[in-house]
Amino acid sequence: MPFRESFFGAVRVPLAWAAMVVVVAGIVGAVMLLFGDGRVSRSAGGYAPARASFEAGAAPVGSVLSAPVRWSGGAVAYVKGYFFAVSENRRLRAEIIDLNAWRDEALALKNLNNRYEALLGLRSEPPVAMVSARAIFESRGPFKNAKLLDVGSAKSVRVGNPVIDEHGLVGRVTGVAAGTSRMVQLTDVASRIPVLIARTDARALLTGDGSDNPRLDFVRGSDSIQLGDRILTSGDGGGLPRGIPVGIAAKGIDGSWRVKLFSDRGAIDYVRVLLFQDFGQLADQNALNAPPLSSLRTAPPPTPAQAAAIQDVATRRAAAAQAAAERVRAANAAPPPAPAAAPLPASTQPAAAAGTPDGGGE
Repeated sequence: MPFRESFFGAVRVPLAWAAMVVVVAGIVGAVMLLFGDGRVSRSAGGYAPARASFEAGAAPVGSVLSAPVRWSGGAVAYVKGYFFAVSENRRLRAEIIDLNAWRDEALALKNLNNRYEALLGLRSEPPVAMVSARAIFESRGPFKNAKLLDVGSAKSVRVGNPVIDEHGLVGRVTGVAAGTSRMVQLTDVASRIPVLIARTDARALLTGDGSDNPRLDFVRGSDSIQLGDRILTSGDGGGLPRGIPVGIAAKGIDGSWRVKLFSDRGAIDYVRVLLFQDFGQLADQNALNAPPLSSLRTAPPPTPAQAAAIQDVATRRAAAAQAAAERVRAANAAPPPAPAAAPLPASTQPAAAAGTPDGGGE
């Protein structure tokens, strides 16, 4: 049977017309929506009410039609996450390893920054010029404890300059080159530092013996030191400024007094060198050589009360001087006193006056 004579051949023409009608209706509806999408309605009788009704009716339908799409998307994401969980875990573990490395580096930089801030915040009293340095080489042994610093005479470093860190005194400079210097620590056997006990102001000598805790020798006074006393530099001899923290007094196993150094609280890698020469650099030479009473030239004028007191004192002094002058004038105007008669010597007196009448007659 030919196709046109079959049942489907008879139905083909109405389906084509129906499709054409649907397409035309869709185009008309699209045009209406396009013209009705303006910000301002062109007329009071425009498409705004029709559009509002259409949207109100289409919203539930759209929600129902989009539900399967949402469910299918969630199902696909769940299945994808389930099947790709192993690779995701591997990726997360790799990121955690990288983040741990960054965390360790951040903590190290934070500690280093804190040390820099502590070093930059160091202040001496009276103020002494400082230069920052870094320990680039270390020499250790049973008797030798020294470090090589990356600053030298080019930075005005000299032999004998004290070296400190953010905790306290570390040692002294014993050798200087152009760009490097050698520092001997307090624990070295060649180290001798005059110190004092902060509580009693008693003097002592901090002597290094190669151990971690140098010994206190020649402590002045009885019972002048106790456990936990702070030890500071005394400044005796002019080699070190006074008051630099050194450590805390402790009792050694041999019964001698020793010092737990503050510098042992951290690594000795970043230090500051005090450019200290003698106490003469701490004083203002111009102030010491100022002429006497030079400040009287710029004395402020006296207040009314001070002026009255000064006038009263001047009046009293003038009255006292006038009274003294009157007494001198009266003493000069008075006649001189008559001289008294001198007594006669015994040899010139008459014999009758010296003897009795009877004796004189015989």
